[in-house]
Amino acid sequence: MSVRYSIPHERVHTFKEYIIRLLRGRVLTEELLALSHANLEVGRGESVGIVGRNGAGKSTLMKVVANVLRPTGGSVDVRGMVAPLLELGAGFDPELTGRENVFLNGAILRRSRKEMERRLPDIIRFAELEHFVDAPLRTYSTGMFARLAFAVATDLDPEILLVDEALAVGDIEFQEKCEVRIQEILGRGATLLLVSHAPQAIIKLCKRAIWVHEGRVVADGPAADVVSAFVDHAIPPQPQSARGGMGRA
Repeated sequence: MSVRYSIPHERVHTFKEYIIRLLRGRVLTEELLALSHANLEVGRGESVGIVGRNGAGKSTLMKVVANVLRPTGGSVDVRGMVAPLLELGAGFDPELTGRENVFLNGAILRRSRKEMERRLPDIIRFAELEHFVDAPLRTYSTGMFARLAFAVATDLDPEILLVDEALAVGDIEFQEKCEVRIQEILGRGATLLLVSHAPQAIIKLCKRAIWVHEGRVVADGPAADVVSAFVDHAIPPQPQSARGGMGRA
């Protein structure tokens, strides 16, 4: 599959101005190929990490799998209920309370209100938000926000769990708690796609890894091998003179 973005050359401040420019043929854009002929298959129950530099196409790949974006070329076949943890804030309303956002997310994931009422106590307990559940989400810290999002997505017994850097937010204790929850989900036969800039998290949680570079899949194999190759590429060895200390003046 491939994904292209049209990037405007100059900023257009209003929709009206955009339409006028478009009708006059004055909207200048540049095509950005975010994903180029990415071809991969992930089997049921696999745990796959995705590594790459910022802007490599990792998040675009996850959004296509989550059906947030449609590929401009090729196709994607996803079989199973997907629980996406993508951009922080996606699927949440900052003006609603934590409790109301749990029901909102449940509706987005096609879960009934009755089921969400049954799951609510466990979600709030896992997120450690007992004293804040009825406060507006705009009053939450980034860590509290991430805890609620992770608790909702992982409590719904997903068949496919997509996690894009969500484990990087929050304190160490909660990150470890999230890793234990993910291991439990994998133990039930779910599939995991994990984007992370933390090599150890990929190696710890994933058996397989995919390296995306400039929109292309350049490596696909055992997690430790792919992560090692990516790190070696991302952090080239320093010249001998840089390691040898200061010379004489």
